[in-house]
Amino acid sequence: MKQIAILSGKGGTGKTTVAATLSTIVKNKIMADCDVEAPNLNIILQGEIVEKYDFYGKETAVIDKDKCIECGLCEELCRFNAISNFEVNPYYCEGCGLCMYKCPVEAIKMVEEKTGHVIYAKTKEGEKVVYAELFPGADGSGKLVTEVRKKAKEVAEEEEYLIIDGAPGIGCPVLASATGVDLVLIVTEPTLSGFADMKRVMSAIETFKVPVTVCINKWDLNKEVSEEIENYCEQNGIPVVGRINFDETVVKALKNLKSLKDYPESVAYRQILDMWENIKRILEERAVTQ
Repeated sequence: MKQIAILSGKGGTGKTTVAATLSTIVKNKIMADCDVEAPNLNIILQGEIVEKYDFYGKETAVIDKDKCIECGLCEELCRFNAISNFEVNPYYCEGCGLCMYKCPVEAIKMVEEKTGHVIYAKTKEGEKVVYAELFPGADGSGKLVTEVRKKAKEVAEEEEYLIIDGAPGIGCPVLASATGVDLVLIVTEPTLSGFADMKRVMSAIETFKVPVTVCINKWDLNKEVSEEIENYCEQNGIPVVGRINFDETVVKALKNLKSLKDYPESVAYRQILDMWENIKRILEERAVTQ
């Protein structure tokens, strides 16, 4: 199964719209929304939940009052100021376990903490989508992304592609989204911030040695910056596989929770269709050279 991660470097570039549109174009695929802090792919795809289970992504220290001799050593050693008056603040505790190992009477233990949910859903057409919900303020977003990808592989049957809608930015969820994939598609926009963040995410995943491609969304709104992005990509051997026009049918589709495929007049849909052909060709060429 070929894995394709769609990244953006910043929010609002149209990454999820591209992912949702690809879900209607690509056959034999499973979708994974790895933006676990703000998942929205399933809202567009309107999948019905098949399975939902708890995710435990963190350990927190708990003090047994019956064993505690109130020596204060744990509070003294805690670098995160998570222990006060022989109580552990779970929001400050980083789960390092130092207090447990140093407690002279073994009054502290580490307890797994529930930090989110993993959800497997199916659309009316039978398409599969896996996503997650990280609890507000909870840690372990990268671990949760890994769990989403693991679940997607688990429920996959004869699917040929795993399309990953990654988180924006360059943090841990992004790295977890791109690890071990066959191709990365970066969706950028023709603004200076979009251009800068595109380069940042490229730098972040450089060590993964994964083929990187670029799609310029709403390229016609600022052709000067679009040209700068294309020149940069050409100089660095990065294929620009797609150029998507600003298209009002995208707004209509999102408002009505419909696919761009339902709008025959959509220029953006035809351009994403062409982009997928370019991506497939790159994947096929890579398969031949390996």
